Amino acid sequence: MKRCLFVDDSSVIRKVAKRILSGSDFLVAEAASGLDAIEICATDMPEIIVVDGGLPDMQAADLIRRIRGIESDTKPQIVVSLVEVDVASIMRAKRAGAQGYLLKPFNRAQLLERFRVLKIAA
Repeated sequence: MKRCLFVDDSSVIRKVAKRILSGSDFLVAEAASGLDAIEICATDMPEIIVVDGGLPDMQAADLIRRIRGIESDTKPQIVVSLVEVDVASIMRAKRAGAQGYLLKPFNRAQLLERFRVLKIAA
């Protein structure tokens, strides 16, 4: 079972993601802030991390860099979640270490397809 962390200040987005992925061989954890995400990753690094592009406590690229700086045997796939296609934000996230992006709101088919494209899910 793959571990996935959804980092988003919206409890609705986190709950939707958890509901979508819970039946798909994923164990989903939630973080409402970048600092919460760092604490979770420092104790138990997940294989997949979806980072909200608009967190209130830190920029997505800064969070991605901090996660990449944590010593761990697990090297997670990281996706930035955006409300619109913003090339500058996508490029900042990729330079920080993200593999791709996801547009929200998303449904089951969109989320699982993005994970398939990134070779996260079968």
